[in-house]
Amino acid sequence: MLKQRVITALVLLAILLPALLHPNTLGFNGIVLVMVSAGAWEWGRLNLVGPVATWASVAGVAAVAGLAWQQGWLAASYPLLWWAVGGAWVLAASFLVRHGVPVWARIALWLRWPLGLLALLAAGLAMVQARGMGINFLLSVLLLVWMADIAAYFAGRALGQRFIKVKLAPSISPGKSWEGALGGAVGVMLMAVLWVQCDAQRQPDSLSLFSHLAQGGWALLVVATLFLTAMSVLGDLVESLIKRSAGVKDSSQLLPGHGGVLDRIDALVPTLPLAMMLVSSVTVI
Repeated sequence: MLKQRVITALVLLAILLPALLHPNTLGFNGIVLVMVSAGAWEWGRLNLVGPVATWASVAGVAAVAGLAWQQGWLAASYPLLWWAVGGAWVLAASFLVRHGVPVWARIALWLRWPLGLLALLAAGLAMVQARGMGINFLLSVLLLVWMADIAAYFAGRALGQRFIKVKLAPSISPGKSWEGALGGAVGVMLMAVLWVQCDAQRQPDSLSLFSHLAQGGWALLVVATLFLTAMSVLGDLVESLIKRSAGVKDSSQLLPGHGGVLDRIDALVPTLPLAMMLVSSVTVI
């Protein structure tokens, strides 16, 4: 399993890194389109809508994303959209995690299926626009999510339930502890402060997410970074909740050793639009 995970990760990096670093964003946008389309296919399977509706989801999402790309909508500014998507994520994730796995099946299919597709499209648009703001900016958002996950894993292994006896979300993800979540937050916060200092020293072509937030003051940087870290955790918990409701371990087996595309981007789906929302607000201020 470990060998398979490593091979898959290396192949993905070999595809993603050249597209990410290339000055022409055509290849990167194409990868995002494939990612969102694959996520739509997995979303249809998780909601048990049947093969025809599942492939219709893929076709619909790909068509909308392709049209936005062709019409130049990817470069437009959407501050109200980010606020709407961000607010919806905060309310929906809080509601779902609070009420647990059984609540998912009680939400009408006609509501949760299209809303999930819209969430994927919003995340894809946010990723493309984040790349448009610069590699430094996009990497800072990605690494916020990855650091939150990695630091939480090691903090959870070292301190899990040693101080806080209550699990973070036992019915959704029994392995997650409050110590892990807090350790993830500390790791992200340290990274954010270091990144701001590095940006100030080397003056990169584009500012990182953290440097954008720091323009509104250090208090905003701390609060916003902790908020995004919490939402990345909630994004992971929401996908775990949905998978438990569907009775599956992984969203698919598209990525050998890693599960599915949604398993890899679950925390990014809410975090990317929320990062765009916060940065657009700082810019206005």
